[in-house]
Amino acid sequence: MAELLSLDRLKAGYGEAVVLAEISLRLDCGQSLALLGRNGMGKTTLINSIVGVTRYRGGVIRLAGRDITKLPPEERARAGVGWAPQERNIFRSLTVHENLTAVALPGPWTPQKVYAIFPRLAERKANLGNQLSGGEQQMLAVGRALVLNPKIMLLDEPLEGLAPIIVEELLSALNRIIREEGMSAILVEQNPQKILGVTDRAAILERGAIVHEAASAELRADRAVLETYLGVTDQGPRRGGRNVH
Repeated sequence: MAELLSLDRLKAGYGEAVVLAEISLRLDCGQSLALLGRNGMGKTTLINSIVGVTRYRGGVIRLAGRDITKLPPEERARAGVGWAPQERNIFRSLTVHENLTAVALPGPWTPQKVYAIFPRLAERKANLGNQLSGGEQQMLAVGRALVLNPKIMLLDEPLEGLAPIIVEELLSALNRIIREEGMSAILVEQNPQKILGVTDRAAILERGAIVHEAASAELRADRAVLETYLGVTDQGPRRGGRNVH
């Protein structure tokens, strides 16, 4: 497969703080990556650096062979970077349908196709963004990223704080988007077991560096690595930790 995204010795952070220490990463067209790590290890910073909202300190980012390192966020979006941040960033004073049509770019992903993936949004297309539940807002954030018709989707903690039934709906939709539709994606998640079944590969971040890479299925079965780097036991993740940045 052709290479879609490459990071070469990327250094970035916020203000004077350097969070990422020379990250190098590759993702091929049609591949998906689970980006894992404990709280505060740099997962969101890595996503934000691809989007272009951190302070650049060094290295190169290429998308489909194009150097996008110095492009502002809006030009990266036009180049093919789709982003659903933790904050969701939907237009709360617009309807669901207006949220989708306001940002849509030409391509196979239309508002109608988003409604087919997320029937809840179809039922609420006339509702304002501030009238949606947290789970529905998350679906809308993913839908807004899709109608940009990106080359790659970046999803930052898409399952965080959602009810189990909504988590299952979102996982089913993400599986369809990634597996059936072939969308390249990077998913940040605190709980690896939720997304390792959806993604092809996984990378674990610790203190701003990649410390482990493997096929998702291989990592899912590797209890020693999950325990060492993520604190995952047979009963699930250990409690505690700081907020993700």
